[in-house]
This record gives sequence, C-alpha cells and structure tokens, in this order.
Amino acid sequence: MILPIYAYGQPVLKKKATDIDASYPELKELIENMWETMYHADGVGLAAPQVGLPIRMFVVDTEQVERKRPASTDAGIKKIFFNAQIIEEGGNPWSYEEGCLSIPRIHGEVERPEQIRMTWQDENFEHHEAVFTGINARVIQHEYDHIEGILFVERLKPLKKRLIQRKLEDIRLGNIRPDYRMKFFTTR
Repeated sequence: MILPIYAYGQPVLKKKATDIDASYPELKELIENMWETMYHADGVGLAAPQVGLPIRMFVVDTEQVERKRPASTDAGIKKIFFNAQIIEEGGNPWSYEEGCLSIPRIHGEVERPEQIRMTWQDENFEHHEAVFTGINARVIQHEYDHIEGILFVERLKPLKKRLIQRKLEDIRLGNIRPDYRMKFFTTR
C-alpha cells in the first residue's frame, strides 16, 4: 500500500525517533509499504518519520542510481536499516545536490563526509557493522538525519535557506501539488 508522505512542517519530522524490535506491529507490511511508497514517489530512500512513524527505520536503494551512471564503478545498495547508529565519519567532505520527498521541488547543495561507519539491524534484527562511501554514504546520511529529526534544508548555506523560505511555507501549508500522496500540516 502506498502511504502518504508527511510534508515539511509535520511535527514527526522534527522528533528523534525511537528504537524498535521484531515485535513492532505489522512490521512485514510496513517494510513492503515503505518500499512501495518510495518507488512510487521516485525516491532512493525513505525514513519511517516521513510516513508518520517516529521509529528508527529507513530503506535505501542506490542500485537504481548507480545503474543510471554509466561511468560509475560503485556498487549500489538496497537495504533496510533498523536502529541505525553512525559511529564514525571520515574522508573529505563533499557537496552534492540533495532533495527530499517530504520537501518536494526544493534542492540544494549539502556538504557531508564521504565515508561513514555504522551499525544497524536488518529486517531479521540481525546486527551489522559496515563502512559506506560515496553516494551510498550520502543517501544513508540523509535518511539517518530523518531518524534524528534533522531535515536536509537545515544543512544548507544561510543564503540558500533564506531564498527557499517562501517555498517551505507553501509546502507546510499544502499550497503545492506533488506527483504523490502527501499529508500536510494542519492545526485543526
């Protein structure tokens, strides 16, 4: 089932998410719905807070990105991350234009470390630790920010932040029509 993506302004996007375990209700369906929702919206990652759930879960598929980059030697990943923790960042920071399904039609250069070491649990709640680099590290860091209550627009340079304020307010108020289902902030 395709879930509505929570738009900029929704309080759940600013909360630090909590750990879960295998007893989380209807987990298998949630995993399937997260993948379906992400692909429907043409995303490469989706975090649970983006569908209204304040839990430490996100999905990433950079295989689709790497297939579109003919000169790329990087291997994409397709993974589910539960209870992820970044334990080390390294390499040279690099800028890359990011966007977000919760903040449609806004993009901006974000500087992030080129390498991360992290721990997480997979869909069977088995523990893993690995190093990710390049676009894989970038997408993971973006989704990881979501479970920490951080949005990519907070990482933009001050001038860019000022330039997008009106667009962000339009998103918050629901004055946009994206190509996928969204849930906008309401005070009612």
